[in-house]
Amino acid sequence: MAVAKIAARNADGIAAAIAELAAAFGNRVVTSLAVREQHGNTITWIPNQPPDAVVYPQSTEDVQRIVRICAAHTVPVIAFGAGSSLEGHVNAPHGGVSIDMRDMNKLLGVHAEDLDCVVQPGITRKTLNEQLRDSGLFFPIDPGADASLGGMAATRCSGTNAVRYGTMKDNVIALKVVLANGEVIDTARRAKKSSAGYDLTRLMVGSEGTLGIITELTLKLSGIPEAIAGGICPFPSVEACCNAAIQTIQAGIPVARIELLDALQVRACNLNAKLGLPEVPLLFLEFHGTEASVAEQSTRFGDIATELGGGPFTWTTKAEERTKLWEARHHAALSNFALRPGAQMIATDVCVPISRLAECVTETQADIAESRLVAPLVGHVGDGNFHLTLLIDRDDADEVSRAKALSERLVERALAMDGTCTGEHGVGQGKMKYLLAEHGAAALAAMAAIKRALDPQNILNPGKIIAGDFTVS
Repeated sequence: MAVAKIAARNADGIAAAIAELAAAFGNRVVTSLAVREQHGNTITWIPNQPPDAVVYPQSTEDVQRIVRICAAHTVPVIAFGAGSSLEGHVNAPHGGVSIDMRDMNKLLGVHAEDLDCVVQPGITRKTLNEQLRDSGLFFPIDPGADASLGGMAATRCSGTNAVRYGTMKDNVIALKVVLANGEVIDTARRAKKSSAGYDLTRLMVGSEGTLGIITELTLKLSGIPEAIAGGICPFPSVEACCNAAIQTIQAGIPVARIELLDALQVRACNLNAKLGLPEVPLLFLEFHGTEASVAEQSTRFGDIATELGGGPFTWTTKAEERTKLWEARHHAALSNFALRPGAQMIATDVCVPISRLAECVTETQADIAESRLVAPLVGHVGDGNFHLTLLIDRDDADEVSRAKALSERLVERALAMDGTCTGEHGVGQGKMKYLLAEHGAAALAAMAAIKRALDPQNILNPGKIIAGDFTVS
C-alpha cells in the first residue's frame, strides 16, 4: 500500500532536466541560490530545503512541458504560488524543480450573470478583487495573506469570511490541472451542480500539489453587500468570547466575520497599529446585508454580548474605520514581533466543533501559561478554528522543546474533541505525523492509493501529506 519514495537526490536526472528546461525556456529558468532559497520554506521551524531550479511558466502548455521533462528524468516538481503557506508545503526535500506561477496571473473571464470567473493560478486575491470591483462582485475567501488563488485552492485555505461564505472547497467550481504524466484534465464544467462521476475538483482542492498542478480555476463569486457593519466587543474572558460566538451562530445571525483576539494579541496590535483598543479579550465582527439588516444583526449580537458580561459592542458602517480594524487583524501575526523583538514566529492552528471551542481555547491558554511561553491567540471562532503564534528563541533548546511540546498537546487536545490537526494551514511536512491519528490507517491507505494512481513516480511535491516508504529505481 506504499507510495513510491525517491530514495535520494537524483543528481544526474536533475542536471539533465535543468539543461533541457534551459534549452526550452531560456532565462525563465533560474538556478541562483538566493532565488532557490526563496522557493523553499521560509516561515516555520522546518528547515529550508530549496529546489535545484525555478521555472516561470506563462501558460498551461508551458506547465505541461515542464512536467513532461521532469517526469522523463524522474525529477520532483513543486508548484509555487506566493509562498505564504505555513507547514513546509513548498520545500524540496529531494531537490527538483519549483514551478513558480508568478507570470500566470490573469483574470481570464468574468461571467457576472452566473456569479463566477475564470483565473490563472498566480493571480492574488487582492488583485482579483480589484479587477472585479466594477462588476459589483467579489471573491470572499480572505486568508489574510495576499495569497495566490492557485495556492489557496491547493491548500484548501479558509479565512475571516469563512463563517458566512465557506472555504475554498465551497468556492471552487472547476479546475484545469496538469497531471504527473503531463496530461491536462478539466475537473468539472461551469454548471453550479453536477452528479456526473467522481468529484475531481474536491479531490484536487487541498491536495497541496501532490496529485496535479492547477493551471486554471473557475471560482464562485458573491455580490458586494449593499451595507457592511463592523466593530469590536470586549469580554471578561476568552471563554465568554467563544460562548458569544457560539450563541451568535446558534441564533442564526448571519455574521460574516467573527474573530477572537486574546488580550496579548490585542496588545500586540496596539503596539503595531496604535489602535488604542482595550487590552482584554475582544471579538472583531462584521455583518453584511442591507442597511436595515446589518443594524438588526448588530443589535442582536450586542444583546448576546451583554448577557455574557461583554460589551459594549461599538460598530460602524464607515469603510475607513472598518478597514483600519481589519488591517490590524490581518497584520496580527506580524504585529506579534513587537511583543518580543528578535524572536522567531511559529504559527499553528487547529479546529474543533464549535460546541467544544470555549473548552479547547481555555485549556490551551492554561497550557501556554504553564509552558512559560509567549503565544498570542487569534481565532476564526465562528467555525471553531483558532491559531497560536509562538514567539521563540531558536537558540534556546529548552524553549524550543517546550514550544514543540505545546504544539503537540494542542493537536492532541483538538483530536480528542473530534477536531482536526489543521483547520486551514494544511498538512505539508509539518503535520503529516498527525494524519494517522486523525483519519486512521484505512483512510491513509486510500489516500496513498489515489497518490499512486495519479503519480506513480511520486514526482509531484514528494514528502508532503503521504510519506513514501519504498524506492523506485
